[in-house]
This record gives sequence, structure tokens and C-alpha cells, in this order.
Amino acid sequence: MNNYSKFALQPNRFPFFYGFLIVGVGILGILVSIPGQTIGLSAFTNPVMKAMNLTRDQYSFAYGLGTFASSLILTHAGKLYDRFGVRIVAAVATIIMSTALTLLSFSSQITQIIYSILNTDTWIIPFVLLSFLFFMLRFSGQGILTLASKNMVMKWFDSIRGRVNAFMSIFISLGFSISPLWLNIIIDEYSWENAWLILSIGVASFSVIIFFTFHDNPEQFGLKQDGILSSKKRKHAHNIAKKEYTLNEAVSKRVFWIYSLMLAFNGYFITGFTFHVESIFEMAGLDKSTAFSIFLPTSVVSVIISFTSNILSDFIKLKNLLITMITGAMIFTIGVVTLSFSAGYYLIIIGSGIMGGLFSVLSTIVWPRFFGRKHLGAISSKSMSLIVVGSAIAPALFSLSNTYTGSYNTITYISLAFLFFLLIETRNANNPQ
Repeated sequence: MNNYSKFALQPNRFPFFYGFLIVGVGILGILVSIPGQTIGLSAFTNPVMKAMNLTRDQYSFAYGLGTFASSLILTHAGKLYDRFGVRIVAAVATIIMSTALTLLSFSSQITQIIYSILNTDTWIIPFVLLSFLFFMLRFSGQGILTLASKNMVMKWFDSIRGRVNAFMSIFISLGFSISPLWLNIIIDEYSWENAWLILSIGVASFSVIIFFTFHDNPEQFGLKQDGILSSKKRKHAHNIAKKEYTLNEAVSKRVFWIYSLMLAFNGYFITGFTFHVESIFEMAGLDKSTAFSIFLPTSVVSVIISFTSNILSDFIKLKNLLITMITGAMIFTIGVVTLSFSAGYYLIIIGSGIMGGLFSVLSTIVWPRFFGRKHLGAISSKSMSLIVVGSAIAPALFSLSNTYTGSYNTITYISLAFLFFLLIETRNANNPQ
């Protein structure tokens, strides 16, 4: 046992199955990643864009460049997760994330200092600075901390994995949905600079919880997956992975790409919509408060769908859930192009709720069921890298659509066409086990 492990909580000494505590801290880990998620950055878009004197296209490209750069090394970080374990990887992620948030809070001052040194006020300076800081933030928050927290929980459970994920999804969905509202309140009350500084302190504090509570496989402590439930007969044998796939073996399967592309589409379209949500609603004749109000009812739909689908995932083929997710995404896109009509608002809520709810199921349940636990970090991070790529290109594509066609509808129609392609491909989305 490593020296630092002696001071951490010991799962085999608990009066109850430690996996249930893992669920709690795993939820906290994902919620702490909010400042690095698009939904956590959406409230900062307009004030930061104006303070840094960047156009919407320039700001979107900075965000996209930083996000895309993070996707290039995310798979390698997943391999480090498999090698060094969840505690080290998650702790390092919080340190990087806290550092990025601190630097972002001083980004305006840093820009002015560089201006004075170089004796210029070109937009390239804040563009490059924000690109780098977004890279740090997206890599650590949306990428590593989220990945580590999810995988840790999934390694502690097997036959009730879906039901555990259902419980998690309630808190995660509600936490994410209300984040734009309370972040907007903090920004209005304390300024965007101080808001990022407050978040930085909170993220850094979470590293202490990681140090004491995060643990990898239950087998390391003489425990079994599902705890006392592991002694019972497992009725859902189709959930148990028989072959441990390597990363190369997993990516050679067509099913990996079908699921990954749909999960990437979720990251792409949600990011594009959320990043420009004020502008999208403004063009439809709706105000800022209406734009941000859409997240709460969406989360209600998302929680219901996620909770129900997670439970069903222990009993049915995941292919059925994939088809449902694609259908929800289609409803979402149709809602965006019809937002100027009252029906569009509700179609967005229903469609994005279905898509987001099923994202929390498929992005977590698929990989250990289809490909095993041994290389879970590498395989899930490969899929995560595609999600990050999708979220990287979305703000720029949405912005360019608006700039050159005068509407966000053009990119939305292209997105709808891609969904039809994926729907056809679901005939090949079967479990390789």
C-alpha cells in the first residue's frame, strides 16, 4: 500500500458496502467539473467576450481551439488513469482546473499587461490566452475529472450498474441544469472575474475529498462488485463482460463508432446551442431570462428519462436506448428551427431532455458492458475525446452559420441530416460480447 493510501478511508473496514460512498463522491466529482463544462461556461460568454474585446466568432474559435486541443491528449490521459488509478488522476485534474479558473479570473489584467509589453492591442493576444486557458479547463474538467469520477463508480458495480447510474443521474442532471442560473447570479453580484475565482477555490478544496475517499476496484480491498449483492445469483448475465477488450480491439468494432458518434453529437449540439443560447433566443424574439429558463424544465425531462432508462438498461438491449436518443436529438433540432413559434420552445425541452437523459446512460453503461473493465480508462477516454471534439467545433460552426447565412438554422439542418445517417446505422449497434 502506498504511503498516501494509509491516510485514506479503507473500504474493507466500513460497516456497509463502500461502493455506496463511491457513488456519492463520484456525483460530487462530476458536479465539481461544471466550471469546465459548456453549461458552466455559458453564463460567462457575453461578459467575457465584451471584456476581452472579441467578436462572437473570435471568442467561439478560441473556445473551440482550446477544446479541440484537449481532445488530442485525452486518450493518453485515459491510459494514465488505467496505470496510476483514479485518485492521482482526479487530484491532478482538480489542480489543473483550479489553476485555469484562477488565471481566467485575471485574464483581462494579463491581457493588458501583455498589451503594454508588446505595445499593441491586437485581438490575437486575448484570443491566444483564452484558447490556452480553455484548453486547461476543458481537459481537466469536462475531460479527466468527469471521466475519472464516472469510471470509478462503474468499476464498483456490475449487475446493478444501471440502477446506480439512475440514482446518480438525478443529482447530476439537476446540478447541471441549475448551474447557469446560480452562476449568472454570482456574476451579476460579484463580477465574472470574482465568480471564476470563487469557483477556483471550490475546485481546489475538492482535492482533499479525492485524497481521502477515491478508490479504484473493490477487489483491491478484498471486496466484490455490488458488495453483498455479489453473493446473490446474477440474473442479468448479458450485462457481464466476458472478454476484456483492449483499446485497439474496441475501436476496430463498428459498434464503438456508432455509439461514440451519437455521444459526440450530443456534446456537439448541446455545446453549440448552450454556448449561443442568448443569441439563438434573441433571434427568435425571446429575451435572456427566457433563454436561461429553458434549462430547468429540460432537466426535469432529462432526470425522468435518465432514471427510467438507467433502470431499464439492466434488463434490455442498449441499442433500443440508442434509437430513442437519436429520436430525441431529432426533436431537439426541429425545436431550434421552429423556436420563433411557441411549439419550438417545448420541442427543445422535450428533445434535449430525452437526448441528455440518455447521454448519461449510454456514455457510462456502454463501455464496461461491451468491452470490460481492464482497459476502461483508455476506451472511455477515446470516446470522450470524440465528444470533446464535437463540443470544440460546435461554437465556431454555429457562429459561422449565423455570420454567413444570417441564421443558426443552416447548421441545424445539417445536424438533422447527420442524425438520419446514424439512425440507419443503428442496425449494426449490437453488443460485441
